[in-house]
Amino acid sequence: MAARIKIDFVSDVSCPWCAVGLSSLEQALSKVDGEIEAELHFQPFELNPDMPPEGQDTVERLSRKYGMTPEQVRQNGEAITARGREVGFTFNMDKRTHTYNTFDAHRLLHWAGLKGHQLALKHALLKAYFTDGENPSDHETLIRLCRESGLNPDRAHEILESDEYTAEVRARERFYTQQGINSVPSIILNDRHLIQGGQAPETFEQALRQVADAG
Repeated sequence: MAARIKIDFVSDVSCPWCAVGLSSLEQALSKVDGEIEAELHFQPFELNPDMPPEGQDTVERLSRKYGMTPEQVRQNGEAITARGREVGFTFNMDKRTHTYNTFDAHRLLHWAGLKGHQLALKHALLKAYFTDGENPSDHETLIRLCRESGLNPDRAHEILESDEYTAEVRARERFYTQQGINSVPSIILNDRHLIQGGQAPETFEQALRQVADAG
């Protein structure tokens, strides 16, 4: 009988290492398929909760937030692109010109989780931002991504035009912050074991097997 492991993947759709980490985790899960049955939940975290609706130039934002020069931002982007290539995720950093507010995307991800389409929407959001250079705060874009992920676009529009799931998302954000999560991705196995960062597939595979063996 396959071991069951609950995985809470705390992340933001504007976090490049979250895209790397998810692709890496999925490779690890494919290696343990049949041995381990994973219950994957995406939990909200906002890297830029103060971001205005129109967004901000990415180089300017990273330079101000982390004290990086434009050249350092470029080199960091190249390193992330290379890591993404290793795990099968395509970054087009030249298209990621702006950083946006992602709260509405998290509200839709919460709803998608209730409908069984969370993974599909997460993939769509990460690809839209990092591969295609789209705006993950734009409502028309979000509705289209919901439709492409098997969700009802009219219902997505209703949610975006209301404050539905705002309280739920804020509560989850507070919970993980209170648990000491201040960087992403943070991957929690069975509510006890924490793995942080865009680790290699082998690291995730080893952790999954250890947790499964421990029962």
